Amino acid sequence: MKINVGVIFGGDSVEHEVSIISALQAMENIDEEKYKVIPIYISKDRNWYTGESLRDMDTYKYFDSMKKYTKQITLARKGDQVFLEKVKGIFRKDVDYIDVAFPIVHGKGVEDGSLSGYLETLGLPVVGPGVLGASVGQDKVVLKQVLAAYNIKTPKYVWFYDYEYNLNENNVIDKVEKLGYPVIVKPANLGSTIGISVAHNTDTLKKAIDEALEYEAKIVVEEMIPNLLELNCAVLGNYEYQETSLIAEMKTGHELLTFEDKYLGGSKGKTGSKVPSKGGMSNSKFDIPAKISKEMEEEVYDMSVQTYRALNLNGVCRIDFLVNKETGEVYVNEPNTIPGSLSFYMFKPKGKSYMELTDELIKMAIKDYKNNKKKTSSFSSNILSNYNAAKGFKKGVK
Repeated sequence: MKINVGVIFGGDSVEHEVSIISALQAMENIDEEKYKVIPIYISKDRNWYTGESLRDMDTYKYFDSMKKYTKQITLARKGDQVFLEKVKGIFRKDVDYIDVAFPIVHGKGVEDGSLSGYLETLGLPVVGPGVLGASVGQDKVVLKQVLAAYNIKTPKYVWFYDYEYNLNENNVIDKVEKLGYPVIVKPANLGSTIGISVAHNTDTLKKAIDEALEYEAKIVVEEMIPNLLELNCAVLGNYEYQETSLIAEMKTGHELLTFEDKYLGGSKGKTGSKVPSKGGMSNSKFDIPAKISKEMEEEVYDMSVQTYRALNLNGVCRIDFLVNKETGEVYVNEPNTIPGSLSFYMFKPKGKSYMELTDELIKMAIKDYKNNKKKTSSFSSNILSNYNAAKGFKKGVK
């Protein structure tokens, strides 16, 4: 009997389209002899849909007219099963069920732990990070603070909220300029290089901050590492087991790897419409394995595992590194807790196919769920029998 896997994607995020790309490609690489793949799409207006047409890229190009071929649904737990209920007025009809949730989402409102928390309350095995790992990994300021506690090096930075900048712009600018130009300005909770700019002077800094504030209330500004080499390393696992991919050396002619670098290009999917060949990083230039020394390779592997463990991650995470080629200093830039393409292209040279990767991720989610079920999560208590809503606790009860 096949396991029903609900692949959940989309969401009210500026990375909505990137999530669609990643999910369509992943669904092509789930073993359908073992699993029944059920696409579950969250539209930008936060409605949930299912249907086979959601595996076709053309559906999203013309979604307003194509959604008639889908079913609007909600998730509901009944007994030991989580059902997809068709929404039609006040009536609900079960159209399918899922055994495992496989979120392939990017950005604020979905990848930040919001979605995984909801799915966990339904009592589902969930592929990928839990609430804590997802939320810490999403916030670029909090993750730096956590990594600092583990003595894991990150670039020097300044962070602030929009109201602080609006109240005293000069004070914020002064703090940033102490880092020294050039600097990188980032929204604190976005990915895919969205809203990120490089500033070389006060004027371009102000413009970069204004652009970042269009996306986020919380901004982080980092020193720009000189003599830059960008490396990526993915980690697959959970709290007790971690497997690293090969290390990728990124190649770009820009100061930053751009959105266009990452997500243009494609190949034919199951239905004949285009599905990008790597989901994320599909058009980027990179060398795998990276052309670095054995000593640096070992340092990156060690920092990757340390970061993965420090952030309480599960599933597959791609960790991005910045290296000063002149000094050899290695810095963690940020983790991608649900990376585009699930970073399959970094495991493939080791002999692990994309289908093997998704299979391991699903099995790991089920195993972790079963292990957690063995832990005590509630206990019997007579506390409510001693409680009177009008008078409070009975005398002697604390």
